[in-house]
Amino acid sequence: MLGGGEASETNDLSVGEISSGLKEALRVGSERVVDQVSLQNGYNDDAQIHIPLPDSLKSVQSALRTVGLSSMADELELKLNRGAEQAAVEAKELFFQAISEMTLDDAKRIYNGRDDEATRYFQEKMTPDLTDRFKPVIDRTLSEVGAVQTYEEMIANYKTIPFVPDVKSDLTNYTVGKALDGLFYYLAKEEEQIRQNPLARTTEILKDVFGS
Repeated sequence: MLGGGEASETNDLSVGEISSGLKEALRVGSERVVDQVSLQNGYNDDAQIHIPLPDSLKSVQSALRTVGLSSMADELELKLNRGAEQAAVEAKELFFQAISEMTLDDAKRIYNGRDDEATRYFQEKMTPDLTDRFKPVIDRTLSEVGAVQTYEEMIANYKTIPFVPDVKSDLTNYTVGKALDGLFYYLAKEEEQIRQNPLARTTEILKDVFGS
């Protein structure tokens, strides 16, 4: 229970107060997450959310390694993470909009749900919209950090190696999916902290709704 398990405190709260507190918690949590992952190496140096090359390119990486060109694949992997880091800045506004559109019924159900109930709500309800709005940002940032050029150069070198299979990979869709996975991973961690850890409740409304 998000309210700390004390029925009397929960019963004294109106649905509106629960909704306000929950939305504040999600604003606080999502802002922390975006600020964290959008730093340089926010994705790249974090083992929990680092974006590896797609499985379809692992054979390319292995083949290039045999001819001393694995650094090209390593560079592409780095640039996928750089793209996610730069694009993550845009996610804050998207999360805030989704939070503002949450209904009272949604808020009440989430408040009384599991420690990651709100994160599950976002994944189930908002992923298609977030993906549609995130995709052009990732597409642009992958171009800006040179990932597309590196990919094309890597494949050109790969095709010079005899007897290797054809490889196709949609870098934008792949990176969007992994970038959102990373955001949701840490949003769930922040949600759990605000539910369970008094020190994570940094505003009065959070203290009122989630206990002192």
